[in-house]
Amino acid sequence: MSDITWGLWELLLKGVWITVQLTVYSAALAAVVAFGIGLARTHPRWIVRFLSGAYFEVFRGTSALILMFWMFFVLPMGFGWQLAPMWAAVLTLGLTYGAYGSEVVRGAIAAVPAGQREAGIALSFSPAQQLRKVVLPQAWPGMVPPFNNLLIELLKGTALVSILGVGDIAFGASLVRNATAQSAPVYTIILVMYFVLAFALTRGMRAVERHAKAGVGQAPAKRSRLRSATGPAVTGTAARAEGEAR
Repeated sequence: MSDITWGLWELLLKGVWITVQLTVYSAALAAVVAFGIGLARTHPRWIVRFLSGAYFEVFRGTSALILMFWMFFVLPMGFGWQLAPMWAAVLTLGLTYGAYGSEVVRGAIAAVPAGQREAGIALSFSPAQQLRKVVLPQAWPGMVPPFNNLLIELLKGTALVSILGVGDIAFGASLVRNATAQSAPVYTIILVMYFVLAFALTRGMRAVERHAKAGVGQAPAKRSRLRSATGPAVTGTAARAEGEAR
């Protein structure tokens, strides 16, 4: 293999690191947006629910690719400053998938039994304490599987950034294919790369799911299948919150 061809394949390997960075940064932004908008959509004030719902509808109904073009090409004309392609992509993916994630948060919070909320009121918790100590701990296990799906979709969505010239896996594959005229091996390799990354993310999120369920007594924690003879280790989120209050 010539030095030029090896350099192109090395560029493809570097694209894996760029894809990982895009996924991590976009997922972090999406998580902030998802919880912020998702909680706002359950707010008692109608104006907060209206504005957060409008955000959700706009970003859910907008093409991520076109929005990425808008962030990179249109935004500079209106505000006079240019986003780097990498950060235009992160902003677009984070805002878009954060909107999808907000529906996961809203739905999981709505699924928490009313009796648990009433228990928080009976314990004289403030609304913020009810949310932090009672509602979110029980809603979180239900959020993890949909978040896993969104994270995988976000990983695959990073391929859009190659259009802006960001050197991710898809961009590197295009360069290698053009230089070597080997479409089949190139695209087969990047299929495997995306699969490996997605599989690693799935295994990590399943570990998070097991931990989250164990935290509210829905499933035994990994490597801790034995139960105490005096009773279960967890008796409920509201009960633990009452113990903390004492």
